[in-house]
Amino acid sequence: MLRLYYMLKDKIRETIAKFNMINNGDSVIVAVSGGPDSMTLLSVLIDLKEEYNLKLYAAHVNHGIRENAQIDENYVKDFCNKNGIECFIKVADVVKMANEEKRGLEEVGRKVRYSFFEEVMKNTGANKVAIAHNLNDKAETVIMNILRGSGVSGLRGIEPKRGVYIRPLIEVQREEIERYCEEKELNPRHDESNDDNSYTRNRIRNIVIPYLKKEFNPNIVEVLNRLAEIVKEEENYMEKQTAQAFEEVLETQCDEKIEYNVRKFNAKEAIIQKKLILLGINKTVGTIQGIEKINLEDIIKLCNNNIGNKYLTPNKSVRIGIENKRIYIMKQN
Repeated sequence: MLRLYYMLKDKIRETIAKFNMINNGDSVIVAVSGGPDSMTLLSVLIDLKEEYNLKLYAAHVNHGIRENAQIDENYVKDFCNKNGIECFIKVADVVKMANEEKRGLEEVGRKVRYSFFEEVMKNTGANKVAIAHNLNDKAETVIMNILRGSGVSGLRGIEPKRGVYIRPLIEVQREEIERYCEEKELNPRHDESNDDNSYTRNRIRNIVIPYLKKEFNPNIVEVLNRLAEIVKEEENYMEKQTAQAFEEVLETQCDEKIEYNVRKFNAKEAIIQKKLILLGINKTVGTIQGIEKINLEDIIKLCNNNIGNKYLTPNKSVRIGIENKRIYIMKQN
């Protein structure tokens, strides 16, 4: 019966090594909802605690949305107490916050969680936060991004590691997690909101992927993840090419303004030009949210025409124009 336990533990250990997620002596906060994914993650990391000389903490957010939220919170606290893990709890009225901020529940819930993780990091001195996203989550994200019309970067899905956030289960399928929970008798909590198909991700999880498995390819999750890995390799290469091109065309740079040499910029391939524009916007504004394909095409057309004293405002945060044979990307306050 314990064969799956050892297999899963080995797979997670390999993922940790592959992406250099954990170093000896790290302090890791585990985001724990009480569901199968996060309980598997916490359970395995507890078993790997001595091997990596880890300090482990748990962080649980009670969003105040579901009827069973208090039961979930108690379940997580009890499990942590039995296993000697210090557990931090955050109670938030996400529904009220979403109404006040006029934003979606998912968006506000995510904001609350990540803000809480940062708070716990400061209080404990931890240097990593482990999130329980798995292989299926990554595949679902790829489909979701395709449906949203995202660019190529959206096909990368969920990154295994981003800054202090690590995802040791990212190469583990949901079926393996569920079997592990049964074998270890974890009795994880079930989030009934995952059954609500009014949410886009739930429709993809509960309807789209099962349909694709049945009618097209039973290995669709693995196929989508192979696609994500291919895209990631190609995007990493393009990022290196863009960084090199940035150094070649850059004239001046400060916090709120970047200037490119218009002649050198126009000599670049169109794909590099687009990436240089996006990179410049990200460096000055801090985000490329709201910048559409049509915006990039208009900006490049403006640059290629090289007419001075002309500018575009693709959104309210940034102005891009031509002046003194330079392309400027400037933050608008």
